[in-house]
Amino acid sequence: MRLSVIVPVYNMASGDKLTWCLDSLVHQTLPDGSYEIIAVDDCSADQSFQILQQYEKEFPGRFRAVHSPENHHQGGAKNIGLAMAQGEWIGFIDADDWVTPDYYERLLNRAMQTGADMVGCDYSLTGEHSMKVGQIVHNNTSEQTGVMNTEKYRKLLLDTGSLVVKIYKRYIIFGAQDDGTLQKIFPEDIFYEDNAISNTWMLRVKHFEYIAEPLYYYYQHDASTVHTISRKNLEDRMTAGRMIIAEAKDHQYLDMYRPEIEFMYTVLFYVNTLFSAMPKASHIRGCYGFCRTLGEEMKRQFPEFQQNPYYQERIHPEEKKLIAMQMKSHLLFYCYYRLLWFYRGLRKK
Repeated sequence: MRLSVIVPVYNMASGDKLTWCLDSLVHQTLPDGSYEIIAVDDCSADQSFQILQQYEKEFPGRFRAVHSPENHHQGGAKNIGLAMAQGEWIGFIDADDWVTPDYYERLLNRAMQTGADMVGCDYSLTGEHSMKVGQIVHNNTSEQTGVMNTEKYRKLLLDTGSLVVKIYKRYIIFGAQDDGTLQKIFPEDIFYEDNAISNTWMLRVKHFEYIAEPLYYYYQHDASTVHTISRKNLEDRMTAGRMIIAEAKDHQYLDMYRPEIEFMYTVLFYVNTLFSAMPKASHIRGCYGFCRTLGEEMKRQFPEFQQNPYYQERIHPEEKKLIAMQMKSHLLFYCYYRLLWFYRGLRKK
């Protein structure tokens, strides 16, 4: 088997979201027998699993429908799919996205032509079900590609891009000890599971190639994880941030890539969480204490994070000003921010 494509599915039946994804997969230009689609239903409460079963009946040699006995979020569904995957290459796709008919053929051909063990492309942001290209997002850059070295690894760690808009040789995901036994590759029961493990994957890559064309369609809708702000999402970001540090320590690359790991942790664990929580302060339970604890843990983990060169270069000046304020006095920061947000709300009326 050349390729396994894993699709985690949860409540995607409405609005043709799931069928758009699956139709794009079963009609790939790859020949029969060269790839498999493993769609894992994560205890959906709608008709998602029934849809998967219908595709399995229509495409028995190409499509496998699996039902998870328990809900463990996307990480759990991906782990189930990985345990079944037979492909030399592994791909993932979110169940509300879709791809061009030649997506996987193009990526695999680039790998064959260059000897790459990871291949990616750009993607299109779209709010409609069509093959019309919307806003193009450059998922990677040419400076990250080719045979990897320390500088390319640094660039790839800083700007990994979306993991689903890539394909991987098996050993990148499973490591050197791929003996066919069941492994829990992704953390389960949290969102942002990709962030927790992506650095280790990137540092296993030997040769990365990238097609600068939008072959993947990333569907924008209100129910997607990136548009949902809740206490659970915020805490999961923090958990994923802690896992970034744990992964780096376990695989012994924290010291070598400390500035990059520190910056990634700072953005995911702290900056994005803080500035997602504060605008929703009146809706986030215990927001004052939550943000105070967040700042304290950031300071303990990396006391000098504000001197990080990537932080200095990439964080917006206003955010840096507010962060510096919180590091000195959380009470002052919280009151100032809430008044600022109230004032800006009045100006919009």
